[in-house]
Amino acid sequence: MATSERAPDVDADRAATRNLTLMLVLTFATGVVDAGGFLGFDTVFLGNMTGNVLILGMGAAGADGLPVLALSLALVAFIVGAGIASLFLGSGRRGWSPRLTAVLAVSASLVAGTSVLVWLQPAEHMAAMFAIVMTASAMGMQAAAARNIGVADVTTVVVTSTITAWAIDMFARPSRATILNRRLAAIVTILVGALVGALLVKVALWSVFALAAIVSAVVVVCGHVLAAAGGGSEAPV
Repeated sequence: MATSERAPDVDADRAATRNLTLMLVLTFATGVVDAGGFLGFDTVFLGNMTGNVLILGMGAAGADGLPVLALSLALVAFIVGAGIASLFLGSGRRGWSPRLTAVLAVSASLVAGTSVLVWLQPAEHMAAMFAIVMTASAMGMQAAAARNIGVADVTTVVVTSTITAWAIDMFARPSRATILNRRLAAIVTILVGALVGALLVKVALWSVFALAAIVSAVVVVCGHVLAAAGGGSEAPV
């Protein structure tokens, strides 16, 4: 009897670990993508919309050299992507589901399409605009999927609130647990992703989005297979 009572808790812990790991991997992919957008598309963030809103405000004030059109496209595309994904996911159970797999698969496909587009038209202005729209909408879908999964402090696209929570806990209750945790992991992961993305920009811009697409595709496959094997139970962290 004791074993059967512990089984649901064990499954929940495994699902929680799975979801946390996969969301951290997507956080890495976001760092890669944002480095590609910022360095390759003239200071346009493709996942971190806070940065775009700030730069857009400065551009609206007349600051020279800021890509107002590209920033606006990225912001609108992100909103549309997040909204459509949220409607598709609906208000059902949280956690990994076939619908969530579909959302992340579309997101990965859009990033892959960006890689192909940039490879075929590396210096074309209109191609860059299409690439911005495709990737920003993909990041919006990813953010909606991450919200549906519900791993606390790991949104995959921004870390400002994560840094805040990490700093508060670290100063209020300094210990190994409040320093070395999922919050720090998310911060470091997006940092490493940006580092890798910046290095790849020096090689070829298309390779940035190719890597992000591959990483996202691996998350889709692993998440779907592991959730199916474990019953896809709800398991927020």
